[in-house]
Order: sequence, then structure tokens, then C-alpha cells
Amino acid sequence: MKINGNEIRPGNVIQHKDGLWVAVKTHAVKPGKGGAFNQVELKHIVEGTKLNERFRASETVERVRLEQKDYQFLYAEGDMLVFMDMTTYDQIELAKEFVGDRAAFLQDGMQVTVESHEGKPLGISLPDQVTLEVTEAEPVVKGQTAASSYKPAIMENGVRVMVPPFVSTGEKIIVDTNELTYVKRAD
Repeated sequence: MKINGNEIRPGNVIQHKDGLWVAVKTHAVKPGKGGAFNQVELKHIVEGTKLNERFRASETVERVRLEQKDYQFLYAEGDMLVFMDMTTYDQIELAKEFVGDRAAFLQDGMQVTVESHEGKPLGISLPDQVTLEVTEAEPVVKGQTAASSYKPAIMENGVRVMVPPFVSTGEKIIVDTNELTYVKRAD
């Protein structure tokens, strides 16, 4: 399936330079001069080598169709993460480094989608948004609300996210797992 270069997201597997590459990180860049592009950090699935590429919106790349199965996150054991197949109840173990930085967002019982190619796990998709509690946030300084200034906050999983000034310690917020950004307060 062909997709535009600006549609590449973390976890996507693409056919590029005669190999299968998984997008580890993506960053959309809109320079003042010239066209927008997607700066993508790719990791070769078999060899594990990394590559940084720029994909313009006008470029198309071949996204590889992978088998997708729903798994439930059970627990972490050392540097391995244990998942259970939702249909057969078989368990698989994946390395934390395979999941990457987003492993911090895994919660007990969370449903994820594991993508595999010819029986070998290649990628994992977490829910786009998760609810987390703020464990540490700076207090609001009076008169600072005129500008849209964000402040750093530490979530219960140790991830640092920039939040609006009105968010305080102990509140639950919704965080985007792909961009690591604040979305809104949780109800």
C-alpha cells in the first residue's frame, strides 16, 4: 500500500532501500522556506541499523502490510514485556527496547496490536491516548496565564510532559502516546 511521506508514524513498517524498515521516531517539520517534510528515524527490521531520512509530503513510500493481532499487556519481567494473545491465550515476550520509549505507557491489561511479518513480531501499536496521573508539577505563578506558557510535569510512569499552567499535582490528564504531549484533562 502506497502512503505519502508525511503519513509515516512511529511503528509503521515501510519498504525502503531494498529492506523492511520500522519508523522509530517521526517529526513533522514545516520550514519557513520550502515545503514541509517528515523527519523519520528508521530502524532496519533484520539488521537493526538506524537511518535518518526526510520524506516530503509529495513522496510516496510502500507501507508493508503486516499481520495484526490483538494482545493484552500482562507484566514486565526484567527487560522483557509479556503479552497474551486475546484469542488463543498464548503468551509472547518482547524486549523493552523493541517497544522503545513508549514502553513507559504500558498499563496492566492494556490492549495493544502486535504486527508480525511471516510469524516474526515487527511492530507494536499502543492506544493513541492514555490517562495518567501527574505526580510532580510546578505551582502556578500569578500573572503567568496571559501567555500560553506550558510547564513541565512528571507523570506516574516517569515520563516528562509539558502541560498548561492550570494542571496541578494529583490530577489525571490524557497524554498522546505518539507525540508525548498533553491532550486534555481526564474526566
